[in-house]
Amino acid sequence: MDSALKAKYEIWLEKAVADPDLKPELEAMAGDEAKIEDAFYKDLEFGTAGLRGVIGAGTNRMNVYIVARASQGLSNYVINHFPAEERSIAISYDSRIKSDVFAKIAAEVFAANGIRAYIFKELMPVPCVSYATRTLKCAAGIMVTASHNPSKYNGYKVYGADGCQMTTAAANEVLGEIEKLDLFADSKRIAFEEGLKAGSIAWIPDEVYTAFVEEVKKQSVVGDAEINKDVAIVYSPLNGAGLKPVLRTLKETGYTNITVVKEQEQPDGNFPTCPYPNPEIHEAMALGMEYAAKYNADLLLATDPDSDRVGIAVKDKEGNYQLLSGNQTGMLLTDYVCARRTENGTMPKDPVVIKTIVTTDMVEQIAGHYGVRTVNVLTGFKYIGEQIGLLEKQGKADSYIFGFEESYGYLSGSYVRDKDAVDAAFLICEMFCYYKTRGISLLDKLDELYKRHGYCLNTLYSYQFEGAAGFVKMKEIMTDFQTAGITEFGGRKVETLLDYNTGIDGLPKENVLKFLLEGHGSVVVRPSGTEPKLKTYVTVSAPDKAAAEVIEKKIVEDLKKRING
Repeated sequence: MDSALKAKYEIWLEKAVADPDLKPELEAMAGDEAKIEDAFYKDLEFGTAGLRGVIGAGTNRMNVYIVARASQGLSNYVINHFPAEERSIAISYDSRIKSDVFAKIAAEVFAANGIRAYIFKELMPVPCVSYATRTLKCAAGIMVTASHNPSKYNGYKVYGADGCQMTTAAANEVLGEIEKLDLFADSKRIAFEEGLKAGSIAWIPDEVYTAFVEEVKKQSVVGDAEINKDVAIVYSPLNGAGLKPVLRTLKETGYTNITVVKEQEQPDGNFPTCPYPNPEIHEAMALGMEYAAKYNADLLLATDPDSDRVGIAVKDKEGNYQLLSGNQTGMLLTDYVCARRTENGTMPKDPVVIKTIVTTDMVEQIAGHYGVRTVNVLTGFKYIGEQIGLLEKQGKADSYIFGFEESYGYLSGSYVRDKDAVDAAFLICEMFCYYKTRGISLLDKLDELYKRHGYCLNTLYSYQFEGAAGFVKMKEIMTDFQTAGITEFGGRKVETLLDYNTGIDGLPKENVLKFLLEGHGSVVVRPSGTEPKLKTYVTVSAPDKAAAEVIEKKIVEDLKKRING
């Protein structure tokens, strides 16, 4: 074993006593060089998405020491940039294992550094901490969550004063502060109860949560149109943070025929019925679809653990439930928001829809149909949030009417700066009822969009690369795609390679490659920023679905050969 790794391991064996779960885990590693290497071969990376990793002992794990050091680094950043009277940080957490523990440790560190820590009394979704950060005029915000990852993960998202996930420059500065710190010696802390008594830690008032719900309710675009809200809805929070805010918003706006998936109702970080609690994944939606069939539901909704993503299923003409992709739901919502605002006379002067570069390009055609401009940004909702902020600085905050990414994240207002599944669930229900009142299903509406703009097939394939060897392998694969001079995929000629590492269209540099193919198709390859995965996105335009699927299959076969070879 590498002597430096062995030294790290032995220091942890001696000093990691703050969490009783760590010592037995460290002792169990003794003699297992592979386990020790995986736990210590690197520090858990802090980036624009904050931290994310497997819960456990080691520098490459999520634990109390990693959270405390990150919180100390963030404290130093806030102290460097904000006067004493403006130093406060909002904190939220979801249902994941140790989320509440990590949230309280962060509060203890902030308070010990003279930064007031505002923390929710119970788990709350991502959009709530974005809203609280803005409303309470905090210098920063954090959300303890690993979003949609499996149960063994947890994470630490960081938000700027604008309620948007931290920019690259700010994240790099926080990382610099973190790297100066000794993991076991340099993080200040006071006891949580002591902080509450002293006022350096405070519960976020219920009024902030209520105000958030009211902002979501304002996102309605139905106007004076007739709408029958008596539809049967099945909802699953996937054992996460969405239960209370989603149900409250829907019930307060007239949707009362709601059945909750019992096994996935209460917060549970083990996610016993959906090991991968991601609404993008069929298995996570399976139990909800069983409920939908049992109760003859019109619509199925499921939000991920931190309630920033939502997936849906609807009935087809044969009465079977069909899951919609993030792109399909986003296309429908884009069209609905544009159409209703046009009819209501609420379309702003220079309306803007914002999407990521891996999201379907068909959005541009849908928005263009209504005279709405589309802005493309890098992958990650923080870039959509940044664009909203730029519009606000130009006095055009009202110009933003909708934004989404293909990974099931949507936002229709500027009250928060991250994707919001509470808002999305509300808008989806309104859209569904609006069309149903007129005898139109969402699948009918989707077909109408394809007839108007042409069929577009979008698919995502992820390839897992665990551990140190996997990290190296992903780098090698990205280099191959970048330098091999690829001329075609599946018989489709590569017309252009967009290498976002070089900085394109004024966007920040990012490790993303987009191959533009003949016939209005594309292939995007990128490493995930939050998981040990390589992601590939395939877009095919064709006269109909069958033709698109034939082309897509050939492209995917070429991709798999290149990645696996």
